[in-house]
Amino acid sequence: MKKVVGFVLMLALIFSGNLTSEASSRSLGNEVLPKNDGWAAYGEGTTGGAKADKNQIYTVSTKRDLIQALGGNNATNGKNATSKVIYVKGKIELNVDVNNQSVGAEYYADPAYDFSEYLKAYDPMVWGYSEEVYGPLEDARARSQKKQKNEMVINIGSNTTIIGIGKDAKLIGGSLMLNNVENIIIRNIEFEAPVDFFPQWDPTDGEYGEWNSEYDNISIINGTHHVWIDHNTFSDGKNTDKSFGTYFGRLYQKHDGLLDITNGSNYVTVSYNIFKDHDKVSLIGSSDSRISDRETLKVTLHHNYYQNLTQRLPRVRFGEVHVYNNFYEFQQNATYGFDYAIGVGQESKLYVQNNYFKFDFAIDPSKILKHWKGTSIYEDGSIVQVKKSVQRVDLIQAFNQANEVQFNEEVGWKPERYTNIHPTMAVPILVNLKAGSGKLF
Repeated sequence: MKKVVGFVLMLALIFSGNLTSEASSRSLGNEVLPKNDGWAAYGEGTTGGAKADKNQIYTVSTKRDLIQALGGNNATNGKNATSKVIYVKGKIELNVDVNNQSVGAEYYADPAYDFSEYLKAYDPMVWGYSEEVYGPLEDARARSQKKQKNEMVINIGSNTTIIGIGKDAKLIGGSLMLNNVENIIIRNIEFEAPVDFFPQWDPTDGEYGEWNSEYDNISIINGTHHVWIDHNTFSDGKNTDKSFGTYFGRLYQKHDGLLDITNGSNYVTVSYNIFKDHDKVSLIGSSDSRISDRETLKVTLHHNYYQNLTQRLPRVRFGEVHVYNNFYEFQQNATYGFDYAIGVGQESKLYVQNNYFKFDFAIDPSKILKHWKGTSIYEDGSIVQVKKSVQRVDLIQAFNQANEVQFNEEVGWKPERYTNIHPTMAVPILVNLKAGSGKLF
């Protein structure tokens, strides 16, 4: 055992020196995705704003600065394809007014919106569970949500690099929207999840209804392609789900995803990030019925640290998704309880290699994978640690033995774009050393 530990430590020391350079954060703005580093390396690769002229290089420290650097008008910034590098300095609040002061629900609320009246009108004891809510109060809620969306969803144009300076760059309470754009790099930033002040009650969602919210930290949608998300940290921060309370017996959910990739988006690499303390993390593919997503949603997830999360790590529909060398860690007393890690959805084609799953509580390894109407997944090299017991586990075999639905490994493709696939035993140390914001230096 001592020899194994020594070997793992040696690997960590060797590889850690090669994973990133010690260049300054300013020069990091010129870095492009390494050759062959996941699906975002397809074709000409992903270069972000590396070709930016010197007058298209910005340092921003407020929301207003950020919008100006992106083009000057948030409504049209998504169409600004000029090459640009944007350095984020310090903490930027995105849920603010024109004077950069933090705002709450009252700032966005439509005059006709009254939450107390909303609760009275759509109480299941009054409204029931058979149809979705409608009427003046629901319309006022939707207008309120739209006003918030216009203010705190930041549109990103093509050929853009956004990178944090140093170890404390942070974006709080907003959403970066990548909508039908290409060639984007986002690195070295800590994200605190946005809060939807106006969740919608849907009595038809499940047996007892659910509160549904909008806004991901990063949304990659509508054919966006060639995106590199690297060395960031994502979490709910101080706004945990439990802090929102319950109504109609259901959690008043004000969070959506951390990083979602949907609606025909393609060629994305997600590497060396930390995802922690959240429920629904990453959705790849938004709908079982969206057959136009076939042949898209090609995504690589590697060397990410998934810590104390509930689900969607990721959940996949349709896409050819390579998931390797990620470290999953779950603690029994965490704020967010574990449901499952990897969701096998409609026509998904997951290729899962050399991931490490650590639990400090007893769990059946058959719970790591979950059936969401898909059955094709290739898996190899997984290690599962339950308390102090460390074992190599065939996750497909474990699932198949415990479930009537049977997974198969006939995914129809094999990854060709990847750098180093490290031994699974080395993954916890390597990922702890390098994943997350502030680790590029």
